Order: sequence, then structure tokens, then C-alpha cells
Amino acid sequence: MTVTKLAHYAIRTAELEASRRFYTDVMGLRVGYRPPFPFPGIWLYQQDDQSTSAVVHIIGVDPDDSKRDEGYWGIGSSKPRSGTGSFDHIALLATDWPQMRARCQAHRVDYVERRVPELGLHQVFLHDPSGVMLELNYPAVEGSGE
Repeated sequence: MTVTKLAHYAIRTAELEASRRFYTDVMGLRVGYRPPFPFPGIWLYQQDDQSTSAVVHIIGVDPDDSKRDEGYWGIGSSKPRSGTGSFDHIALLATDWPQMRARCQAHRVDYVERRVPELGLHQVFLHDPSGVMLELNYPAVEGSGE
């Protein structure tokens, strides 16, 4: 087996609507087709074209009913989680840091910037509503100026 690319990442959250707003309003993704799974959720795409895979899957969990999805996920997996645990962050290639910076500021999303000149990158770190850290990698030229 050879891994060819990352298909998507999934976030489990008790804050489904807050996550939808973050990934659409801040990250610029679009809600699209999702199969009729027996639990709440949202699939988010990079573009209007849904012929490619959804980039992010948001899975709604009920903190008051940890047994709701046992038949689908397995015992105990419906419990809400926060932060990234042993998983540190998700890194994404991105363009148009000025536009993203404006969205972060408009939605009061904190971020940290770092330059990696050896790689020609301007990195931006931020957290989604569930505490998952995202690393956005922009070309270094996009990081100059405010």
C-alpha cells in the first residue's frame, strides 16, 4: 500500500454550528453533500465543485448521550473531546494571507505568525472551536506587511 494524499480530516464536536461558522466564515470552505449517516454532521469542500472529496468532516456528538452512536463508532467513541490530545496539528497549504488575516480579525480569531525563510514559508497558527490547531502555510512573500 502506498499513501497518495490526505483525503480529509474529521473533527468531533458538541459545537456543530460554531464549527460550521469557523470553517465557512473564517477558513472559507463550503458546506456540501454528505451521505445520510445516522448522526449529525457537515462535510466541507474547498470549492463549489463537489466532485472532489470533502476536506473536513465535522461530526456532531451529544455530550449528554455518549451511547447514541455506539453501534456506528464503537463503545465510548461518542464522548466529546477537546484540544488535539497526542495529535498536534493539521498543516494546510494556502494562498492569500491578507484575505485570511482580514477574516480572522473580523471574526476575532486569534492567530500566531512565524516565518520559515529556509522553506520560503509564512506560517499562521490558529485553533478551531474544538481546539484543533491548524497550521496554514503561505508563500513567504504573502507574510510581508500588514
